[in-house]
Amino acid sequence: MSRHLTTVEERPSTRAGAPAAVGSPTPPAVGPRRRPFTARRGLAILAFMLPAAIFVGVFTYYPMLAGSQMAFRNWKLSNLTDTGWVGLQNFATILADPNFGTILGNSVLWVVASIVPQFVIGFALALWLRRRFRFRGVYQALVFFPWAISGFLIGILFRWMFNGEFGVINDLLRKSGLIDAPIPWLAEPGTAMFAVIVANVWYGVTFFAIMILAALQSVPDELFEAAALDGAGKVRTLFQITIPYISTTLALTILLRVIWIFNFPDIIWAMTGGGPANQTHIITTWMITFTQRGDYGVASALGLIVVGLLLVFSAFYLMALRGRKEA
Repeated sequence: MSRHLTTVEERPSTRAGAPAAVGSPTPPAVGPRRRPFTARRGLAILAFMLPAAIFVGVFTYYPMLAGSQMAFRNWKLSNLTDTGWVGLQNFATILADPNFGTILGNSVLWVVASIVPQFVIGFALALWLRRRFRFRGVYQALVFFPWAISGFLIGILFRWMFNGEFGVINDLLRKSGLIDAPIPWLAEPGTAMFAVIVANVWYGVTFFAIMILAALQSVPDELFEAAALDGAGKVRTLFQITIPYISTTLALTILLRVIWIFNFPDIIWAMTGGGPANQTHIITTWMITFTQRGDYGVASALGLIVVGLLLVFSAFYLMALRGRKEA
């Protein structure tokens, strides 16, 4: 009977978490078993993905392909009996237009002059809203409210504000003594672009404030506490801790906003319609004018030019970011 008994030290432990006996081999770690891929599982995955793929294909890729092929056709509503292929003739028409250089320059100015103040003001608002103070939720709602308004409606509001005869901008400037006579903001080539950029800056600050505030809330408080213990001031903490930590979010937010502004004709179309004398036209508002004329071939060619310019910019932008990270 004694040969069937073992001491406690000799008996292997079966309790969960108990150490194995000295000298015994360590059991291999057993991970979660992966279910084998079968044709039935593949069909189930395909069934779940198929509705979304059909939806995206019908409402996104098919209109893109259908619109793209118009750029190489003589597609005019005035003559639908002759919609044959014309090759690159529509692109040649655009490049030969004397207004193309001005409109392309306006597009670059529209993007750069809008995004820089949007980013600076939005960053400052995000830093301010990150602090804890009384009624912070109310201030956040007031700052984020413009993003809920249509861009076209914003353009109409600012068109009335910049009206040369009874606009509130001229009224405030005259009451403050800065001007003696009303300024025709939207009728002068030198001031019309300034007015639409001001409207776009006011509208787009909210986007940067929302995105940057979300990124700032992901920064651990321990980093700021460590910086304070090391004697780092607010400026040094901002440039050596905060900005490097959220640099990826900042870079992607700027890229998305550049693409958005370049494709954003709502405010300009509502305020000036591209005038006066094409001085506020950008490529997308110019594309609307060709659509109104019924020349869908040239309008589609302009759309492809916009896509090409944004693809080239995005490629160089991402390459520059990758090179900076590697450096």
